Amino acid sequence: MSNPLHQLVETFYRAFSGDTDLLDEVVTPDWEDIPLNPGQGPGPDGVKPMIKGFGQSFTGFQIVVHDVIDGRGPDGNGKIGVRAEMRGTHTGDLFGVPATGRDVRIPIHEFHDVRDGRLARTWHLEDWFGFFNQVGSAPHIAQDNQ
Repeated sequence: MSNPLHQLVETFYRAFSGDTDLLDEVVTPDWEDIPLNPGQGPGPDGVKPMIKGFGQSFTGFQIVVHDVIDGRGPDGNGKIGVRAEMRGTHTGDLFGVPATGRDVRIPIHEFHDVRDGRLARTWHLEDWFGFFNQVGSAPHIAQDNQ
């Protein structure tokens, strides 16, 4: 029998490979994604356009989970930590960087609040500077015109 925690995590990250409806199975309707991306709305429906954007920017996009740290209590609620990696071939514009055709690996670290068997809140951190290095570009830094 499969571990319910692993099923929860695997289903959540599998949604990022394009089947966004999987989010509705594993996150609460009031799920919080912290920090929100520019223009991202709240809840699972708010992140679905971003996921579709990854599908347009990367061929073979997937998230590979390396470690899961279970900090839940006896009732199953609490926090879990995940060390993972986004992978794919950069075949479309992302952050103003045109397609390079390069395979990229972007480390991510996330903490999830688990409530009643679903993810209720996610804090995430991605190595976007690593992405820019891998595709041979630099991020555009807004200048304050003072």
